[in-house]
Amino acid sequence: MKPVTLYDVAEHASVSYQTVSRVVNQASHVSAKTRQKVEAAMAELNYIPNRVAQQLAGKQTPLIGVATANLALHAPSQIVAAIKSRADRSGASVVIAMVERSGVEACKAAVHNLLSQRVTGLIINYPLDEEDAIAVAATCGTVPVLFLDVSDQTPINSVIFSHDDGARLGVEHLVQHRHQRIALLSGPRTSVSARLRHAGWHKYLAHYQLQPAAEMEGDWSAMSGFQQTLHMLNAGHLPTAMLVANDQMALGAMRAISEFGLRVAVDISVIGYDDTEDSACYIPPLTTIRQDFAMLGQTSVDRLLQLSHDESTYGNQLLPVTLVERKTVQPPTTQHASPQALADSLIQLARQISQLPPKM
Repeated sequence: MKPVTLYDVAEHASVSYQTVSRVVNQASHVSAKTRQKVEAAMAELNYIPNRVAQQLAGKQTPLIGVATANLALHAPSQIVAAIKSRADRSGASVVIAMVERSGVEACKAAVHNLLSQRVTGLIINYPLDEEDAIAVAATCGTVPVLFLDVSDQTPINSVIFSHDDGARLGVEHLVQHRHQRIALLSGPRTSVSARLRHAGWHKYLAHYQLQPAAEMEGDWSAMSGFQQTLHMLNAGHLPTAMLVANDQMALGAMRAISEFGLRVAVDISVIGYDDTEDSACYIPPLTTIRQDFAMLGQTSVDRLLQLSHDESTYGNQLLPVTLVERKTVQPPTTQHASPQALADSLIQLARQISQLPPKM
């Protein structure tokens, strides 16, 4: 079957070949009405632009390389999806390299992979300390690069959410609901974002003359949230609320609370972090700190496309976060537990005792 050409599109849309060419090449001097007519014709004919031919003709299409953390985690996958969506609307293409192992060398390997594909710019959504981020930026040479998971004090180009505001909103919300025994479930200390959120929690708890009731470290996964929370409860630590560094770990924490015979919100309130797409569907729906991943995708693509020719876009850019109130935060209960809740707790305690190893 003969491939559809620009001439076919022009004839179908009743415009000139030059007009179709301008639309394909994202030229600005085309009216919105004409652009819509041409794009509709391309869709009807299933026209696919020949990017290779455009590059050979000297019309290089922006090719954005994205080095990302594990896409099995909800936040990185949503960020990549947002980047891809914005790039498509901007006439750019995207290639992705997932950083398979931990450490700066694994990140550099992913960057080298992308550079070998002749990307025109790089977005790196992988946690990097200042020294490592600077080293990765140097690896990129003259190719513009933007970082999404670094400290706002790192002297490189970055777009990040305000971790300080996120920590403040979570602590303030719990204090306003009269919580004082607040446990912290952080992400891995190897992650700069996890450390910044953890430091922010400590800062704002201290502001209210509070100390954490317990502190745990997960690996961002729901299972780590479950295991760490269950370990805390089995050790006899019973906070009235938890601040959790991402929504997936919060999901695991909620399961642990329920399996221990307690009730989420009624006995232990929970605040997550990220507002991933499914957090509103947890049982109960999760109160969380929202990071607008669609905004991050749009902002990062726009910044990257400007970096090569506009020095005013250099430096760090902070994006706002907000608190999304749902159903997992209530004031601490002062009522005695129901007979059924006490029975469930005794059964759970008996199970825990039966699993203890015998004393020598």
